[in-house]
Amino acid sequence: MKKEVSVLFMLAGILFAICLLISNILATKILMIGPWAAPAGVLIFPIAYILNDVITEVWGFSKARLIIWTGFAVNIVAVLFFTIGIVIPGAPFWQNQEAFATILGNTPRIVVASLSAYLIGSFLNAFVMSRMKVATKGKGFSGRAILSTLVGESADSLIFISIAFAGVFPPGVLITMIFTQAMLKTVYEILILPVTIWVVGFVKRVEGVDTFDTNLSYNLFRVKEI
Repeated sequence: MKKEVSVLFMLAGILFAICLLISNILATKILMIGPWAAPAGVLIFPIAYILNDVITEVWGFSKARLIIWTGFAVNIVAVLFFTIGIVIPGAPFWQNQEAFATILGNTPRIVVASLSAYLIGSFLNAFVMSRMKVATKGKGFSGRAILSTLVGESADSLIFISIAFAGVFPPGVLITMIFTQAMLKTVYEILILPVTIWVVGFVKRVEGVDTFDTNLSYNLFRVKEI
């Protein structure tokens, strides 16, 4: 018997993957937010964590696990085709190869840093949200969303900046960058929290679903359902 796939779940997964792709491209530009420098990807990447919270809260960790791995696969495919697009020679009259490569090309070190940070940060976010929901019996969504994001974003920033920039910048600068990115992303979550709460409530009402992850395997590689 075929399983029905929730349209809202599919839309959340698609939007999650879109946010990841756009944030990786935006990250090639550095912004000044007050006195702090941050990649432009910080404008949209936190939305992926908010969607992670929504998916875990409504459909549970197993669905979040599937979406996280799907996002990872989408990023791998994007990097592959960006690389092919850069390597293939352009038309003789086309003069934008350097700019094209600058925007869409990343060094292997940056790619490894980005994908490693994404996987660990996203899974930590979903795990903390899932376990806290069971522990609190579904109460205190706001606190759970903020704490899970803080844990996930801190791990993401720590891993990405450590791998990508260790030896490039002094330790003091690295620590400042890690702290700044984690705090900016968490503040983003807090500011948009009213919208997140509304979305969670809306989806739960429409779907008639409110999953509690009891007796669930948290094996990251156990992707069996959609």
